[in-house]
Amino acid sequence: MGTAEHYHPTLAITIDGQPVPVPPNIGVDPDTGAMSALHTHEGDGTIHIEAHTIGEKFTLGQLFTQWGVALTPTQIGGAKANAGEEVTVTSNGTPVPGDPANLQLEPDQHIELALP
Repeated sequence: MGTAEHYHPTLAITIDGQPVPVPPNIGVDPDTGAMSALHTHEGDGTIHIEAHTIGEKFTLGQLFTQWGVALTPTQIGGAKANAGEEVTVTSNGTPVPGDPANLQLEPDQHIELALP
């Protein structure tokens, strides 16, 4: 965890029309309380970026890796798309094509993932 840059994107996940909570303490060591530069505190979808250097890049895939949850163009966790479906991604209301794991996190960004 660093102090050179600090910002907060938010994430909302919907699977089969039902909201899926983003849990607190992703990226926080339960034994020591040490936090990675990319972490959560609350269970409200707020992602905390506290980088060591200005301009350091972080992706949505990094958050999901720390969470231990799969994120691909056709899967969110254990939920997999049916044939012909994909995970839909929006950033500040704009559709984002490609692999959702590659989405770069930015200040004041609101990300929505949905399957289908």
